[in-house]
Amino acid sequence: MQGNKLYVGNLNYAVTDDQLQALFANYGEVRDVRIITGKGFGFVEMSNNEEAEKAMESLNGTDFEGRTLRIDEARPPRPRDDRRGGGGGRRY
Repeated sequence: MQGNKLYVGNLNYAVTDDQLQALFANYGEVRDVRIITGKGFGFVEMSNNEEAEKAMESLNGTDFEGRTLRIDEARPPRPRDDRRGGGGGRRY
């Protein structure tokens, strides 16, 4: 594992940042937690790679708030294509 940021999928929509932080704090220092509202996933950043790997190995596939967690190393965001429509071409 190369990074310390984890993708956490299949979250119960009622889970809060605080609940997720408390869960991951059992495996080390949690630097940041971000749940993407209404999407059922989020991201947890641990203080180092070893803690992130330990959390991923321990929590992946476990039940949390009625859902089976899917945890993986977070991928860097894809670059956005600013040329994607929206706004039209010529102005008259």
